[in-house]
Amino acid sequence: MVQVDVFWAYGIGAGMATAASYRIKQDPADKGPLLTTVVYCGLLFAPSGIWLLWGFPDWETMQVASSHSSLPPWLVALFAATNISQGMLGYWVARRLILSGRTYAAFLQAGLGYFGMFFILVHGWDGRGYQRFFSASRDVFATWPANPTVADGFSRAGDWLTSPVALTLYGMGAVLIPAMIAPMLTWIRAGHREAGVQRSAVLLVGLVFVAILGVTLGAAIVASVLIHQLGWWLGVPAVALLMWLLIVRRRNGLAYLVFRPLMLPAHV
Repeated sequence: MVQVDVFWAYGIGAGMATAASYRIKQDPADKGPLLTTVVYCGLLFAPSGIWLLWGFPDWETMQVASSHSSLPPWLVALFAATNISQGMLGYWVARRLILSGRTYAAFLQAGLGYFGMFFILVHGWDGRGYQRFFSASRDVFATWPANPTVADGFSRAGDWLTSPVALTLYGMGAVLIPAMIAPMLTWIRAGHREAGVQRSAVLLVGLVFVAILGVTLGAAIVASVLIHQLGWWLGVPAVALLMWLLIVRRRNGLAYLVFRPLMLPAHV
């Protein structure tokens, strides 16, 4: 989606750099992981966004645009460009942190990108992000009740799961997810071998998915609920405090508890 891909690309770039932290620490001049990140964003991630924007302009813009004619050409070009540039930015920021010995902070940069993506999907700018996501078109979005119940949400989500846009996403995910995980897993395991660390591929992949779909998605849902209940002025500070206490903080934060078993350079 146009509104979320800027955060998603940043998270991808930061995640790639974090996975390559052993290589980055060993040889700061090594551009291999950066090249892989750029190729992934340029040949897979950005084209997938343009595909969705062309095929489903209303859904891809979170029900803002009604058709191709509603999209200014500069916005389409900017959307494609940022799907690459933000990935490079995320990689650059994470790389700088890794070289300064702050691998956990680099890991959090990836989490920040994914949290931003999920928060827009769940809450959006008007509290209806999930409604926009689970609506295959503007016509479907317009039929949501003013105060939907939990049952309404699950029913709409169930209907959406068999929509053309959902089927397209399944096909894209079958390509995009393995293409992202494969190099990340390769870099981490290569670093582990050199450091004498043993971690199974299943565990490492599981930790990545727990970090993305467990910690960051869960945090976005909690943030949305708090903002719905408290409003923006009280909700945002409450979210920030809660995230620090339960997720970000070292030793017992959820993010740290996922980061530590990855055995990246900060823990070897």
